[in-house]
Amino acid sequence: MNYDAIRHAADSWGLVFLTLTFLTAVWFALRPSARKPQQEAKMIPLRDEEPHHD
Repeated sequence: MNYDAIRHAADSWGLVFLTLTFLTAVWFALRPSARKPQQEAKMIPLRDEEPHHD
């Protein structure tokens, strides 16, 4: 394999890989079962808790 063949494979299959990775991340964040953990996580800065002092 020469450089051009490797570059062509990286261009085409790399794009496919990164597109699938992006779509998987979007699906993971927007799936219905992720709603409750997201709601809990967004409230973390607003919790009224005592800070831990060591």
